[in-house]
Amino acid sequence: MVKELLTGNKATAYGAMYARAQVIAAYPITPQTTIVEEIAELIAAKRLNTQYMKVESEHSAMAACVAASNTGARAFTATSSHGLALMHEVLMWAAGARTPVVLVNVNRAMGPPWSVYADHQDAMAQRDTGLIQYWCENNQEIFDTVITAFKVSENKDVLLPAMINQDAFFLSHTSEPVDLPDQEAVDQFLPSYDAPYKLDVDKPTGFGSFIMPPQYMEFRAHMAGGMENARALIRKVDKEWEELTGRSYGGMMDMYRCEDAELILFGAGTMMSTAKDVVDEMRKEGRKVGIARLRVFRPFPVDEVRYLADRARAIGILDRTFTFGYGGPLFNETNSQMYNYRNRPPTKNYIIGVGGRDVRKKHIRALFNDLEKVAKEGYGKEGEVHWWGLLDGSTPEVEL
Repeated sequence: MVKELLTGNKATAYGAMYARAQVIAAYPITPQTTIVEEIAELIAAKRLNTQYMKVESEHSAMAACVAASNTGARAFTATSSHGLALMHEVLMWAAGARTPVVLVNVNRAMGPPWSVYADHQDAMAQRDTGLIQYWCENNQEIFDTVITAFKVSENKDVLLPAMINQDAFFLSHTSEPVDLPDQEAVDQFLPSYDAPYKLDVDKPTGFGSFIMPPQYMEFRAHMAGGMENARALIRKVDKEWEELTGRSYGGMMDMYRCEDAELILFGAGTMMSTAKDVVDEMRKEGRKVGIARLRVFRPFPVDEVRYLADRARAIGILDRTFTFGYGGPLFNETNSQMYNYRNRPPTKNYIIGVGGRDVRKKHIRALFNDLEKVAKEGYGKEGEVHWWGLLDGSTPEVEL
């Protein structure tokens, strides 16, 4: 292996190169732009052999990838925030058409007011489109996940597109050491895409045709089956990648010191790296705390959540966005998976880090302290959903 110092965006471009993406279509948007710039440089340097399409919008970028995938090509794109929102219609089409396009989304807040900083609303707003959703913690994971996502999505029992999420600037523009495996090893791990159905003039087939109600429901049930099949395959591919590279991300969920943990914080993205450091510090103090990092949001890690429910006295759920219903999306999903389960520890939702707000070690420690109060005394005045660190003049210093 070769180790290079790469930003998250450069690691994304390298992932597409190592996966041998045959068609790449994209439109620039901050903070994704350097992904497509790096891809252009790799093509110019003759390191990446692909059909690179410069399109007029993100909607067209995904449409081009769907069309390419329909011909049997391995297709890739990248976007962020409002660009992802513009793709929304075609994301549903990509999933319904069972095209295994891989998309990297650089998580950025939605406007107005305008922001280019980390926030998870852009991706969470797409959670019902039918895409597999991965969430990355560091640049190595971004590179690895581009490759492994293709292997999962292209499996004949799955055939669904995938979205890989990385936090804006915390990863996209920050350089970290990334191990790059031998290309030959990656080629053996990820062979060429062999599409079971594709556009072929010698074998005419209809794609996306009009269908009547009796058949439409069957197509959606088949999609649900593909998503369910992805669950076991994601775990299997993670183990295969570990055998090749020595790196594993826990399959569906990355659990850190959760085996005997009484208090667990569950969340996604870069803030969970900070949380792991705090866990180590608090463990030295004799406190049984742990971190569960969301690795895959679609399909949702039901078994893993219930594993946590069997152990924890209380679970704190960190959402870097809000649903404008009741609590954040991760909070609601987690509660729904425990509702019919034998063990249901109290859960508290912490809305935190929205719009790129820093999540520091002192905040994580304060969250654990607050969660301990929940386990002993109940929710207190904030209730189940707590907007952590609001600048409203009444927020305790520990939250600021």
